[in-house]
Amino acid sequence: MKKSLITFSKTVIPILIGVGLIYYSISKMTPESRGILWENIKNADAWWISFSLLLGIISHSLRAYRWKYLLQPLGCKPRYSVSFVSVMIAYLANLGIPRSGEILRAVTLSNYEDISFEKSFGTIISERVADLVMLILVVGLAFFMQSGNLINYLEQQNINVFASLGIVVLGFILFLGFLRLIRKSKNNWLIKINLFLQGILEGIRSILTMKNKGLFLFYTVLIWAIYLLMFWVIKFAIPGMAITPMGTILVAFVAGSFSISTTNGGLGIFPYPIVVGAVFVFSGISQEQGEAFGWVIWGSQTALNIVVGGLSFLLLPLLSKRLPKPNKQA
Repeated sequence: MKKSLITFSKTVIPILIGVGLIYYSISKMTPESRGILWENIKNADAWWISFSLLLGIISHSLRAYRWKYLLQPLGCKPRYSVSFVSVMIAYLANLGIPRSGEILRAVTLSNYEDISFEKSFGTIISERVADLVMLILVVGLAFFMQSGNLINYLEQQNINVFASLGIVVLGFILFLGFLRLIRKSKNNWLIKINLFLQGILEGIRSILTMKNKGLFLFYTVLIWAIYLLMFWVIKFAIPGMAITPMGTILVAFVAGSFSISTTNGGLGIFPYPIVVGAVFVFSGISQEQGEAFGWVIWGSQTALNIVVGGLSFLLLPLLSKRLPKPNKQA
């Protein structure tokens, strides 16, 4: 009973909060603004949305293909079709319970290929580490391209830029001190954090030492380039947003990425359309346009994951029966 209550609180409550925040945001708009928001969504260019969806499918396909480079050193040569449907089922599951998709993805591959769940899940952890590094690089690029606007904003708010940098440096030093502390600590909670961080480092090492690390890194960069392109083209779909600069798009992309990674597929405490819209408003774009952008990209990609993920879930057992037996581990 207690476990069910915890699961309920982690799944349903964030969604309810997200829906509440969306309702609050829309209710605070004037009737005229709500009308403009709806018109922007309704008049979004279907061609650019379709192009974004195509890019989404390509990125998912490349993710499934890249997976083989992590599995091959373990003696597993997965069938591409099984890898693809496993990835899409994971996206579908994450819409319900955050991060549950990674477990279901490992279970799916383990059931249909000759590999244990533990090994399969380990490769997914390594993959997520690579994605985390790419996200950090994108954050750095966004910060570099928007540094001028950030400095101007800090000055307008009478915030000392050098003092802010000093706080960042101090925070980094304290973080390094915290890492050193947990390595020597015997506290159970700190030991768990230490093991988690060690797992991330182990994942990075496994990527750098794999046989085909060059190809793996190439596909990783390609996947994230397509992610950015998939997000960027939506500006041509929303009336009046075609001239939005790349720096603003990058910051909105980063904000949206954090929303997806910390919520139920973008619907939780940090609702994707609201978070993305807020970035655009901060950059001088109207709320009606910014939130329309967020709703269109989130709604279209979520619908894609639901449709393709649902079909994958239904067709996997039938598909597996029609395929030849998987290669045995070496």
